Amino acid sequence: MLAMIIVAPLAGFLLNGLWYFFVQSSRGAKKAGSTSTGLLATAAVFLSFVAALAGHILLLRMPSGARVIEQKLFGWIHAGGFALDFVLRLDPLSSLFCLVITGVGTLIHIYSIGYMSKDSTPGRYFAYLNLFCAAMLLLVLGASMPVMFIGWEGVGLCSYLLIGYWHSDILKAAAGKKAFIVNRIGDLGFVLGMFVIYRHIGSLDFFAISSGVSSAVGAGMPVVAASLLLFAGCVGKSAQIPLYVWLPDAMAGPTPVSALIHAATMVTGGVYLMARVSPMLMLSSGAMLVIAGVGAATALFAGAIAFGQNDIKKILAYSTISQLGYMFLACGVGAAGAGVFHVITHSFFKALLFLGAGSVIHAMGGEQDIRKMGGLRGAMPRTFITFAAAWLAISGIPPLSGFFSKDEILWRAFSSPFGGRIFWAAGMLAAVMTAAYMTRLFSLVFLGGGRASVRVHESPATMTVPLFVLGALSVAGGFIGIPGMSAIGHWLEPVLGQTQASRPGIGHSAEWVLLASSAAVAAAVVWVTLKFYEKPARAAGFRQKGRVVADVLENKFYIDELYGAMLVRPLVAISGWAWKKIDDGMIDSAVLCAGRISIAAGALARKLQTGQLQAYALAMLFGALALIGYLVHGLG
Repeated sequence: MLAMIIVAPLAGFLLNGLWYFFVQSSRGAKKAGSTSTGLLATAAVFLSFVAALAGHILLLRMPSGARVIEQKLFGWIHAGGFALDFVLRLDPLSSLFCLVITGVGTLIHIYSIGYMSKDSTPGRYFAYLNLFCAAMLLLVLGASMPVMFIGWEGVGLCSYLLIGYWHSDILKAAAGKKAFIVNRIGDLGFVLGMFVIYRHIGSLDFFAISSGVSSAVGAGMPVVAASLLLFAGCVGKSAQIPLYVWLPDAMAGPTPVSALIHAATMVTGGVYLMARVSPMLMLSSGAMLVIAGVGAATALFAGAIAFGQNDIKKILAYSTISQLGYMFLACGVGAAGAGVFHVITHSFFKALLFLGAGSVIHAMGGEQDIRKMGGLRGAMPRTFITFAAAWLAISGIPPLSGFFSKDEILWRAFSSPFGGRIFWAAGMLAAVMTAAYMTRLFSLVFLGGGRASVRVHESPATMTVPLFVLGALSVAGGFIGIPGMSAIGHWLEPVLGQTQASRPGIGHSAEWVLLASSAAVAAAVVWVTLKFYEKPARAAGFRQKGRVVADVLENKFYIDELYGAMLVRPLVAISGWAWKKIDDGMIDSAVLCAGRISIAAGALARKLQTGQLQAYALAMLFGALALIGYLVHGLG
C-alpha cells in the first residue's frame, strides 16, 4: 500500500513521458490535446490519494502509541559498518502530508486539463506534474534522512523543470535555474547536518534520531549545529530569509504549477523536516530562537513587499513566503503541531487563491497586473465567490480555516516557554498586513468599475469545479483542529512528543482574549481596506505621496539587485577569469601543446613515406650498409 502511494504518480510520469516522446512527437503538437494526458495524470494522483486515505484510516484504527506502517522495498546502502535499507514509513505526521499532497494535487491536475488546453506539449507538462507529486510523497514517506533526501532533491529537479517549462522564453528559463541554484545552497546545510547527526547518533533513521538524541546530547552532540544545519536546508526549500528570492520568480511557470509548489509540495518540505526533527530541536533553546526569529522576520518582510506588488501572482508568492514564516515561527516556539495545522489550512486557501488567479489570468488573456482589472465580480461569479472564501480565510476571519490555524500559532507564540510577547506581536502584525494586502488584491480585481481591455468570461467547468471543492475546504477545513484547537496536536503527539505547557501565569482566559482580539482586528482591517480601495484614484494619490516607500516596496527592497552586485556579478567575474586564465590559458594550452607536438612528430614521420620505390630501395641499401658496418665494427 505504501509503495502504491508513490508508484501511482510515478507510473503516470512514465506513461505520459512515453506519450510525449513516441506519440505526440510523431503526430505533431496541434493534434495532441491535454484531455487524454491530463486524465491519465489525474487518475494516477487520485489513485495515490485513495491509497493514502486507506493508510490514514488504518492508522486511525490502531492504538495511539502504535500508529506506524512500514514497508521495506530493498536493501540500499551497505558500506563498512553503515547499513541502510530503503524503507517507507506512514505515521500520523506523514499521513497528513500525504493526504494534502495527493488530495490538493488531484484538484490541481483536474484544473490543469482546462488551463493547459491550448498548450503544445501537454504530455511533457503532466509527466512533470506527476513526477513532482511522486518526489514530494517520497520526501514525506522516507523513514530515514537519505531516503527523504532523494525526494528532497527530486522536488528541486521538478521545480526547475516546471518553473522553466516554457523554456523558449529566456526569462522563464532563468527563473527555473535560479530556483535550482538557490536551493542547492540550502541543501549543503542539510547534507552537513546529516553528517553531524550520524557522527553522534550512529543512525539516520528518524525514529532512531528521536529516541537517541537525548543521550547523544548528553555525550556531547552539538545539537545547535545539527539543528541549524538542517534549518539551512529548510530556509532554501521553504523560501525563508535570506534564500527566499527564488520563490517570487517561480511564478514564471504555469499557474497550476505555482499552486502545486505553494500549496501541496516543495515549500512545505522544510516545515515537514522541522516538525519531523522537533524532538531534537526542543533540546536547544538557541536553535529554537533562531528558527522562530527567522520565521517572524520573514513573515513581516515578505508581507511588506506584498503591499508594493501589482502582479497578482507575485502578491500571492510573497504571501506564501510570509505564511511559511508563520509556520517556522510555530516550529521555533515549540508548536510544530500548530505549524502543521497551518500547512493544511494554507494548502486549501492558497491553492484556491492561485487557481482563482489563474482563472482571472485565463479570462483576461494573460494579463496579470491588478491595476488593469476590476469589476470582475459580475463577469466571473464562480471565480469571485470561491476567491472570496480564500481571501477571508487567509485574512483570519472566523470561522474560516485560516482563523483557527493562525490563532493557534499566535497563542502558542504568546504562551510557549520558547515564545514571548515579541513573537506574538510580530505574528499579529504579520496577520494585519496579510489582511490588508489581500483585501487590496481582492478589491482591485473583483470590485469597483471594470478596467479590463478585453472581453472577460468565466472559466470552464474543469477549472471552476476544483475551485468550489477548495472553497468548501477553505471554509470548513479549520474545524479539523478543534475542539480546543488541539485535535491536530493530539494526533501528532506520538511523533512530535508532548505539547509544551504554557508559561506560568497564562491561563485559558488569556487565550480567549487573544483569540477575540485577533478576530476583531482582522475584521476591522478588512473593512477599512475595502473602504479605502473603493476609489482607486484615492489609493493612487496616496501612493504618489509616499512614492519613495512605494518604490522601495515595488522593487522588493532591492534585494535582488544587492545579491546581484555582491554575489552574482563577482562570482561571474571570478569564473570568467578562471576560465580564461586557468582553464583556457593553462589547462587547455597544455593539452593543445601535447597535441601540437604529436602533430609535428607525425608530420616529420610522414616525410619518410614518399611513395617512391627508388627511395625505399635506397633507404634499405643505407640500412643494410649501416648494419654491416655495425657488425664489422663489433667483430673488430
